Amino acid sequence: MHVEHLLQDESLGLRLLWAEDAQLAREISGVTVTDLEDPARFVRRDEVVLSGLVWWSAEDGPGRAERFVSALRGAGAAALLAGEETHGSVPDDLVEACVRHGVPVAAVPAHIMFRAITDTVYLGRWGELSRQHTLPEKVRGRLSRMTAQGAGPGVILATAFAHLERAVAYVLTPSGRTVAATPGADAIPVGKAAGLLAEAVPVDADGVSPYERWHLYLPDPDDAPPRMLHELASVLGRCQEARVRARAEERQTADELGALLAVPGVDGAAVAAAVRACGLPDDGPYRVLVAETGAQRAGLAEGALAEVVAHAVPEGTTVAGAVGRLPDGVAFAVVAGAEADVLHEVWPLVAAAEPAVPLYGGTGAPVTAARELNGALAEARYALASARSTAAVGGPALTDAATLTGLDALLTGVPAEVRTAYSRTVLGELRSNAVLLETLETFLACDGSWARTAEALHLHVNSVHYRIGRIEHFTGRDLSRLYDRLDLWAALLCRTDSA
Repeated sequence: MHVEHLLQDESLGLRLLWAEDAQLAREISGVTVTDLEDPARFVRRDEVVLSGLVWWSAEDGPGRAERFVSALRGAGAAALLAGEETHGSVPDDLVEACVRHGVPVAAVPAHIMFRAITDTVYLGRWGELSRQHTLPEKVRGRLSRMTAQGAGPGVILATAFAHLERAVAYVLTPSGRTVAATPGADAIPVGKAAGLLAEAVPVDADGVSPYERWHLYLPDPDDAPPRMLHELASVLGRCQEARVRARAEERQTADELGALLAVPGVDGAAVAAAVRACGLPDDGPYRVLVAETGAQRAGLAEGALAEVVAHAVPEGTTVAGAVGRLPDGVAFAVVAGAEADVLHEVWPLVAAAEPAVPLYGGTGAPVTAARELNGALAEARYALASARSTAAVGGPALTDAATLTGLDALLTGVPAEVRTAYSRTVLGELRSNAVLLETLETFLACDGSWARTAEALHLHVNSVHYRIGRIEHFTGRDLSRLYDRLDLWAALLCRTDSA
């Protein structure tokens, strides 16, 4: 199949925005669906790239477009098919970048599903292969019935590859979680699995977040023909869509739990009943997580939390987790039996699935009883505020409230507006006097020692006494008192945070 054949398919409604005539005759080797700002490691030569343009924003449009198209050019992509649903049209910045780099670009109407394009490419490329290169008819029928009955991906893989004795296959997520594998397949470490997606077949399923999207991976691609793999990927797509529909009811139950946890002093018996309704055990320990993506795209944070919970709560184990949304829209999860180390280990792997989207998270200390979950949620939300604050200066994207053990760390959870107001009120006119601010910082850092402060500032002790007197005059504080020193130290930290 050539690029021009895809553009001529009237059922897809693709609209060519730019290409040279010679490029339209280029043969397509496959298709990759991505919303990464730098997709180079997932794109193979001569592939068509499908993107919903979630990574693009008006604030840095030209820069983002340049990086994206440059990556496609470097990978040797045959063409870019850009979805119009996210932004209403294909941004001019992106078209201009495609012209500069010589990458053909076409617009995908909002009503066209990416799966329709994917199926067209692979049917066009492998449709003339003999029947032995597809799933056997009996297997195809069995898989269709199993999917309708709600079979899981593990059963589907085992059935699909039963007639290929030595074939090994996995279903992986972008963060390296193994969703399913053929019987007897060796386990793949999470970190290693996350790097294998460039060699996998993406599973296209509607309603699935980019953090949870499945990929079909074979260590030896020669174990099965491409036509069979893409047919199986379509079956797995229907399987994942069925899971999304089934999980909608679970999310509603979790939302009801979230509504209770958001009310201080709510009846503990009601919380315990809501916990049981979510499938969580009657006894803890429980851990509460909250997350935000900073994006308006609905469900993105919930999808990220669902993937984190899936890592922490593998299928078939006795622990459980519930993911939902609080009344104010913040995504939350309650997990039973999850260790903080596991959460911190998988968080960056999950976040890497959408590197252009910031993923902030907070978690509280574990609690043993359902009635304590309200307090755990309050801790997690404070930790989330800290994560948003520290991430801007290279801090962790997931913050545990238990790590906020110092005054400087504790203050990161205070809203920026409150920190600014506190600093302005306590420091007063001192905020505009750099010399006195430096003296105050040094004096407090030297534990109130006049001699050490004088030495550090290369001043006479009398000069230090004079400056401290001026500081006390401007602030109305007595630096011989511990409480006043703490107030001023906190004000300095807030001034630094809000700068």
